[in-house]
Order: sequence, then C-alpha cells, then structure tokens
Amino acid sequence: MPIIDISTVLSSQAAPWPGDTPVVIHHELLMDEGASVNLSSLRMSLHSGTHVDAPWHFSMTGAKLDTVDIEVYVGPAVVVDVEGFDTISAEVIDSRVGTWQPRVLLRTSSWLDRSVFPTRIPLLTPQAIDLLADHRVTLVGLDVPSVDAIESKTLPNHNRLLSAGIHILESAWLEDASPGVYELIALPLKISDGDASPVRAILRS
Repeated sequence: MPIIDISTVLSSQAAPWPGDTPVVIHHELLMDEGASVNLSSLRMSLHSGTHVDAPWHFSMTGAKLDTVDIEVYVGPAVVVDVEGFDTISAEVIDSRVGTWQPRVLLRTSSWLDRSVFPTRIPLLTPQAIDLLADHRVTLVGLDVPSVDAIESKTLPNHNRLLSAGIHILESAWLEDASPGVYELIALPLKISDGDASPVRAILRS
C-alpha cells in the first residue's frame, strides 16, 4: 500500500510553542571524532512536531497517555480540505467530508513554514465539534499546533472534544494527502504520566 508521511520533522529549526522547550539534538559521541558509534540525546517538549494530546494535558481528571487506548490512533480516517476558512464550521465540514470515518483530519494549509510559529490559526466552531460527535468521530487531527486559539487559556475546544470522547492530533503535515479515505497510523510513545507524545503519523491508501 502507498504510504504518505504526515509527520512534521523533529528539528532544531522547527518553531516550538512560545515559551516551550525547543527540540535540541545533541551528539554525545561521533565516529568521525574517534568514537566507536554515533550516539545522540534528544531534549524537547512532548508537544513537539506532530503529536497527540492526552486528556490529562488540559484536564486534571483526564487520562494520561499511557492509559489511553492506542486503537484510537489506528484505523480508517478521512482527510477533509478546509483551506481558506478562518472558521471551520459544521457546514464547511459536512459539505466537504464525503464519507464519514471515525477519524477526521482537517487540512487547512495555513501553516506551511514550520520554522515560524503562527500567531493565528483556523478554529473549529462548537457546532463543528458537535457534528463530529454526532458522527461518532473518535479522533480529530489538524495541520496547526492547537485546536484552540493560540492565546487561549481556557481551551474550550480541547474540553468540548474531551466531553465528546474525541482525541486530538495536532501539527500534522497534510499537504501531501489528497482529500479522501485512508488508514491512519499515528502511534504515540508509551510515556508514563505523559500529557502528550510526538508521533510518526502515516496514511495508507
């Protein structure tokens, strides 16, 4: 099956969330300096690159990452083109989704330069989240760093999605994925007490 990689590259050039820990890859040992192996360490926020949020990230009673059912992150998904909309309404999604699937990936094409963190991003309306819930969606993914406004402190969309039982995938790279139905595989690391995890997310057609 053809594979489409929808992961953002983890790199020191990638812009972190403002104030968050940037990606730092340190080469502890290098063969061209006489070591027997190349050996590196990695320091970063768990929200670096393409990642999933655990409910505990924004809810004290929410599940931590190592207790979330990983089946959420594997299975049928539909990519929906919502480019050009600052507000992603229920009407926009419903008119463009085609065939509903348990996982919905919204391609806004609004954050193409990952070295510069956006100040504004397209946002789901409450009615759009209710529509996803009505269709029994279990995961929503976007190609922007949050499902809420960058400046938001109350995170209404995060919490509305949680109440609907919908998990969150953020900062996907969907430019190479045409609208349509795929199999999504976006497995997080099994991190104890984790609030998030980077994923290597792929689509199989």
